[in-house]
Amino acid sequence: MNNKEIIENGYKCFATGDIPALLGTFDENIEWTEAEGFPHGGTYKGANAIVENVFMNLGGEWEGFSAVPDEILDAGDNIVALGHYSGKYNATGKSMKVPFAHVWTLRGGKIVKFVQYTDTLKVSEVL
Repeated sequence: MNNKEIIENGYKCFATGDIPALLGTFDENIEWTEAEGFPHGGTYKGANAIVENVFMNLGGEWEGFSAVPDEILDAGDNIVALGHYSGKYNATGKSMKVPFAHVWTLRGGKIVKFVQYTDTLKVSEVL
């Protein structure tokens, strides 16, 4: 698979809950940055930190949380996904649909870096 296909497949894995397959695309030293102001914002290093601090929290705090790319742009080692998040926050019962931009960096067929850009104010309104 080329880099764009790896990322496209990663979104499919996330959507179907196949987190082990998604984790298989991560470099062991991956850096994952959630936007400040987004729940659990910050930078996490390594798959275990990402699972514990991001994926498990999303699964427990949201009903039907999804990250759906509308367009994926291929820039070689960098892939940009433009899309939207949606879901209902369990603590408030409020729903959202918020745009995102994700920048993925790959080397040797593995994801080494992820950076999230999103409207954190819109997300905060549902928290």
